[in-house]
Amino acid sequence: MRVLFAGTPSLAVPSLQKIARFAVGVLTSPDQPSGRGRVCVPSPVKEAALSLGLRLFQPARLDAPFIEEVRALAPDLLVVAAYGKIFRQAFLQVFPLGGINLHPSLLPRFRGPSPVSAAILAGDRETGVTVQRIALKFDTGDILAQERYPLNGNETTSTLGEALAARGAGLVASIIAGYEAGSPPTPIPQREEDASYCHPLRKEEGLVNWGEPAVLIERKVRAYDPWPRASTTLSGEPLLLLKSHVHPDTLGSESAPKAPGVILAADKAHGLLVKAGNGILAVERLQPRFKKAMDWRAFMNGHPEVIGQRLGT
Repeated sequence: MRVLFAGTPSLAVPSLQKIARFAVGVLTSPDQPSGRGRVCVPSPVKEAALSLGLRLFQPARLDAPFIEEVRALAPDLLVVAAYGKIFRQAFLQVFPLGGINLHPSLLPRFRGPSPVSAAILAGDRETGVTVQRIALKFDTGDILAQERYPLNGNETTSTLGEALAARGAGLVASIIAGYEAGSPPTPIPQREEDASYCHPLRKEEGLVNWGEPAVLIERKVRAYDPWPRASTTLSGEPLLLLKSHVHPDTLGSESAPKAPGVILAADKAHGLLVKAGNGILAVERLQPRFKKAMDWRAFMNGHPEVIGQRLGT
């Protein structure tokens, strides 16, 4: 079995490591500028491929010369995990067995580029990973395998993404083993009537609207970790919210000040209590601008007059 692997972020690395012995090449995005200095940095998949001694491709376009370069490798199967581009038919025709794609959701739920964050934002009690046949339309291919993953309500996009990447790597490896043994999985068409979609995350989505329910703000704190981070302002200065939970005292929230965003109190058992549109959010960890991340007690030491002030104004 000869495989061309395509992927870019850390989500794809466990799958590459799992099937490296089959890989005749690795396709990943060109190095991207990052940080204030705009220094070009390699993708996690590039770093993994180089450490494994695999042949690397980083074309800006999947044009005809590149397609011929891939054809010369005589690959049997294309394996994709979050590569980030749609493949045209001319490219897919190079692979006799077609292509398979790892997607971190239970398709057809949350087709699109941010399914891990979407599951957290929706308050889902389970998510999972899907391996599908690659189709010309994004995330619509027949399902080859799925594995469910229960959620406990404490996951962040970072921690959940790592867990799903590991589960997905096992699924990808089992499918390749089936192809090798001459018993590929039976494709199951997706039910279009059950399809839902998610969009690329935008930086401005991290800005907290304190008029929203505390339960939704808490989900955003977890869903936007590691990016773009849930944020608010205090006296006009940016403030990142790194960890929080919904305060259990719903009766207290009814008698609290009506203005959303007001810091009501510092609770030794919960943290800084902030009035939301419905309920109270307990903020446990936060990060002021130009400062390190800190727990709420350290924050109070530097801001002793914060009780009664309003966030987000």
